[in-house]
Amino acid sequence: MKDAIRVAIIGAGIGGLAAARALAMRGAEVTVYEQAPEIAEVGAGLQVSPNGMKVLDALGLGAGLRASGAPMAGAVCLKDYRGADVLRLDLKRLGARGYHCVHRADLIGLLADGAREAGAKLRLLQKVERVKGGAEPAVVFGTGGEARFDLVVGADGVHSVVRPVLNGQAHPFFTGHAAWRAVIPNATGRESEVWVHMGPGRHLVSYPLRGGKLLNLVAVQEQSAWVEESWALEDDPANLRAAFSDFGTEAQEMLGAVERVGFWGLFRHEVAARWHGEGLALLGDAAHPTLPFLAQGAVMALEDAWVLADALTAHADLAVGLASYQARREARVRRVVRAATGNARKYHLRFPPLRVAAHGALRLGGALAPGLMMRRFDWLYGHDVTAERGAPEA
Repeated sequence: MKDAIRVAIIGAGIGGLAAARALAMRGAEVTVYEQAPEIAEVGAGLQVSPNGMKVLDALGLGAGLRASGAPMAGAVCLKDYRGADVLRLDLKRLGARGYHCVHRADLIGLLADGAREAGAKLRLLQKVERVKGGAEPAVVFGTGGEARFDLVVGADGVHSVVRPVLNGQAHPFFTGHAAWRAVIPNATGRESEVWVHMGPGRHLVSYPLRGGKLLNLVAVQEQSAWVEESWALEDDPANLRAAFSDFGTEAQEMLGAVERVGFWGLFRHEVAARWHGEGLALLGDAAHPTLPFLAQGAVMALEDAWVLADALTAHADLAVGLASYQARREARVRRVVRAATGNARKYHLRFPPLRVAAHGALRLGGALAPGLMMRRFDWLYGHDVTAERGAPEA
């Protein structure tokens, strides 16, 4: 990467802010453009697995996350929809970095402070209308003005203005799943467990936030149709409770505490064929949206941010560095996308004999070989992008 490369990042989400810090730490002149009036995050909780914590540690932000009150989950507990235990995955086996549950707003705040501390500039209320690629790419604003850079990075999610320039218009399709999200008081004092209640055509995920003061809920149901792909819709909590009315006591106690609930349809976007072009690059959901059934969307964006900065540092030629970035990331994120899609089917088994058999196999595996059950995730949680190094040019 040449000295003081000028980089524009569109989107002040997790991936954009992580990339801003990673690039600024390496000497780039970084400007982040965000259309919102403040640095914030729609949604509630997210899970940061050890592969994501490795990136935060390498960025010098891991200690800040741990000090923020984000609980380190001790286990993921799979349960049937009535509440009976199916499988307990002991997350302590993942090592010292652990598996953390954090409020999105807390992680966004940490990354924003880190980006500014590294020298990146954050510009709010900046609506980017379109971008231009080429030898001197440009960001074109809704006001008609434009700014030129050496590289423009689209970290602007599934509605990216950069992705169509590289790949044409996307054609997402509804997956047949809709989801509710809510945050409730942690009345039972649960400290360190992620629960997944699995039922016919539905599942409910819950875990502690902010030092165990709150619980984050995500409830997913299969349904036949959806109109709008949006994160900003709200629903009546009564509809959520009705959809899960046959779930057991644990679930009912949590759902009964919901006072305000978000609601959105899950759409499937293909992984972009092109992540880069002349002066342009994609990162995170703009390149590879994934369904939330493996809790890796935010973590993949963190990994992308690190590898993008590392690849550009390793190569003086921008085009070579961008090609290296996609080559190092594409196979991994495609595997994650496939695994997340497959989890929905496993959670939602409808045919009772099949569900009983599948849950019985998980119980047996957990009882006889708990270590083996965890090692199935070594490819995911054990991966460390900060230990990779792009081969510098001679």
